[in-house]
Amino acid sequence: MVSSEDEPLILVDEADNEIGFLSKGACHDGDGVLHRAFSIFIFNSSGELLLQQRSADKRLWPLFWSNTCCSHPRRGETMEIATERRLAQELDMAGDFRYLFKFQYLAPFGELGSEHELCWVFAGTSNDDPRPNANEIADIRWISPADLDREIETRPETLTPWLAMEWPRVKTLLAETDIQSKGE
Repeated sequence: MVSSEDEPLILVDEADNEIGFLSKGACHDGDGVLHRAFSIFIFNSSGELLLQQRSADKRLWPLFWSNTCCSHPRRGETMEIATERRLAQELDMAGDFRYLFKFQYLAPFGELGSEHELCWVFAGTSNDDPRPNANEIADIRWISPADLDREIETRPETLTPWLAMEWPRVKTLLAETDIQSKGE
């Protein structure tokens, strides 16, 4: 098991200042409590993005497709350590990635709870072969940026809301940097 509902998450204000800690379960109850999170987008040498299908055991968005890796830093953990730790725990991968931007969102999942996160977004590359942790991930697949654009437009109900929110800005920023998405 990589994480639990009892794991303390870092509560933040809208300026991303730490204001306390609360269990993961409580952070996701009702309308959610604003907490720090991160999302990672990993591309292969062909410019394809690695997507993961969330485990059926996830409380929020089970079996939905999402970006390569997303989670929360732990108390006292830098974002660099948190992102490297979680990518290794979920996919047994390392990557060369960098910070792109932060954004805040609130996404309810029916009566089961909500994500209310101030999310740091990272992107980069890896040549590692992903080996998914079955406790966290049901499936994985590589997708071209153009095919992801089509899925967001035609099948948004199969994707996590944060993936759909992050992708347009990630794609724009990648086009402006040396992390190029060749599959467009």
